[in-house]
Amino acid sequence: MQGLKYIFVSGGVISGIGKGVTTASIALLLKQAGYKVSPIKFENYLNLDAGTINPIEHGDPFLCEDGTEADMDMGTYEKFLGENMTKDNFVTMGKIYKTVIDRERRFEYNGEDVEAIPHITDEIIRRIHTVAEKNKSDIVIIELGGTAGEYQNIFYYEASRILTLRKPQDVIHVHVSYVPTPGHLGEPKTKPTQLSVRTLNSMGIQPDFIVARSSKKLDKRRKDRFALFCNMHPDEIISNPDLHNIYEIPLTLHEQNMDKKILEKLHLEVREPDLSDWKALVEQINSKKDTTIEIAIVGKYFGTGDYQLKDSYAALFDAIDHAKWHVGVEVKTKWINSEKLEFENLSDEESRKQIAEIIGNPDGLIVPIGWGERGAEGMIAAANYAREQKIPYLGLCYGMQLACVAFARHVIGLKDANTVENDPHSPNPVIHLIPSQKELMERRAYGGTMRLGGWEAKVDSNTRAFKFYTTYGGPITKDGITSERHRHRYEFNDDYADQFEKHGMKIAARSVVEQLAEIVELPEDVHPFYIGTQGHPEYKTRPLSPHPLFVAFTKAAKEHKN
Repeated sequence: MQGLKYIFVSGGVISGIGKGVTTASIALLLKQAGYKVSPIKFENYLNLDAGTINPIEHGDPFLCEDGTEADMDMGTYEKFLGENMTKDNFVTMGKIYKTVIDRERRFEYNGEDVEAIPHITDEIIRRIHTVAEKNKSDIVIIELGGTAGEYQNIFYYEASRILTLRKPQDVIHVHVSYVPTPGHLGEPKTKPTQLSVRTLNSMGIQPDFIVARSSKKLDKRRKDRFALFCNMHPDEIISNPDLHNIYEIPLTLHEQNMDKKILEKLHLEVREPDLSDWKALVEQINSKKDTTIEIAIVGKYFGTGDYQLKDSYAALFDAIDHAKWHVGVEVKTKWINSEKLEFENLSDEESRKQIAEIIGNPDGLIVPIGWGERGAEGMIAAANYAREQKIPYLGLCYGMQLACVAFARHVIGLKDANTVENDPHSPNPVIHLIPSQKELMERRAYGGTMRLGGWEAKVDSNTRAFKFYTTYGGPITKDGITSERHRHRYEFNDDYADQFEKHGMKIAARSVVEQLAEIVELPEDVHPFYIGTQGHPEYKTRPLSPHPLFVAFTKAAKEHKN
């Protein structure tokens, strides 16, 4: 494309080093300097999207407005840029292979011998141009999944090399790498990054910048070592030490003039980025808070071997952060594995005592996304405990559905109520499959077949949900129309709606299409805050505009503490 500039971002030494945050930070700096920037993430795996991947395997899939189930980095891009990402911003190796193979089956290569190079690399480059064309971009930033030296991502690096060869004045390569400081030595070691850069060199790539992740700021000696052994200038070594929060990273890169240096290398006009809102955000984040509240999260995806995994609920933790900064409190989260709240051989009274002992008295309780039977009874118990103990409760998707199951059992008196996801033969299926989803399940059509992406709902103006949306920034129209992102198959069974309303649980919002229950709530005179939403507000929150339901929940938790 004429005039388009390309920035490739790769990673070295270890995974999870921060390529996504670096990509988002560079994109923010260039956007605030007046350039139209589009990020795109290339993943290694052969899945067509992240929707069928266990969240313990690869973290919480991020759900885009158009229904794309993507890598968590899409969420990072959205939060930094304040823009919605789409299917064009997220590509897997599975998508690349499938496109090329489907094209070959349609004889679109006219009898050519279809090979990895040039056909796979051409498809990679085509997708880069597609996202740039659709967004009318000046600069496209390409994040390469995995780590330099892996066999799975070599074609991405080949595409980078080919583009650099074709357009040497328009392409730069940023290598994000790790600089460890072994405790028994006490000094940062540059050798792992040197070897990572040598791997890049072996693929015909010379990085223009190294973003060095380390526990502390790099000193002159380390920068000089990098420059000497990596064939670079010391000014091209950018220090990215551990910071209080990721939103400080754009400011750290800007302090080292990285945005200016990038624009100079790309032969673009150097402009000063407007970072006033971002600086105010960081100041707000770092300001002293007088109140600390505890929020318990009862989920089923925390455990991975002997360790606990935060990435399984990455979007949720971001949403909590954004709301707490807005409200002006510190939040201590308590992670509870829902299976620990299940006691098959105990009486109801003994179970309640055990549950109370494990959950305690947090200032708020969240039951998040989940799938399947494992741990579900523990999540139901948590939803019921929050209702009985008047603890502010927020149920997200599965957390909304299981709160309905808990209410049906313990308030309406339907002791055998359940979701058909966990008990297909339940005599009281308060959560069920709608016909369109039942057909898909029978065909085992799992990938990309749920109710996905943004769906509009009408919120009843006489509800607390309407009050929260209108008080804390929407998005909602004067007629009560809002939109949340969805990722689920099962729905509230409307055959039970009258019983729920009669016993005090109000259906506060229904979808514009099909009139499905979207939000349920208990009134203020019954509970200080008890809301379940079938949508996923955690996927729409941003640091500069936290989601109203999370703001309202955090305020309720603060009031509960007081």
